[in-house]
Amino acid sequence: MLNRVILMGRMTADPELRQTQSGISFVKFNIAVDRKFKNDNGEHQTDFISVTAWRKTAEFVSRYFSKGQMIVIEGSLRNNNYEDQNGVKHYSMDVLADSVSFAGSRNDNNYTANTPQTTQVSNPVEDVPLGDLADFEEVIAGDDPPF
Repeated sequence: MLNRVILMGRMTADPELRQTQSGISFVKFNIAVDRKFKNDNGEHQTDFISVTAWRKTAEFVSRYFSKGQMIVIEGSLRNNNYEDQNGVKHYSMDVLADSVSFAGSRNDNNYTANTPQTTQVSNPVEDVPLGDLADFEEVIAGDDPPF
């Protein structure tokens, strides 16, 4: 059997790292994932997906991600059905994150934490001297590759 989920979406809130009574780190958060197709008004509908991460993964998420950032999550889908005190059944699904990673550039993610200030530099390709092209050997095309 196979239960793998890969999602890319935006964090809906800053993650808050918590610990169990035995000291195991975890974080629960939601990501917003746009659906592929547009509705009748020409807008993308969005799914808000609940994610749980444990231990080092949870610490990584809480340290490096914040509201609005793009995140890629790989994990498995978990069923969290339960019956409350009144006998009403509640159904929910949650993604258990095995790994997470950044998506997009730092600018796309509104990345500001511990980011050094940068300055505009000239195009490095234009600054590299090519040298004398006579230093290169001419390769004559034949039936066999030259390597």
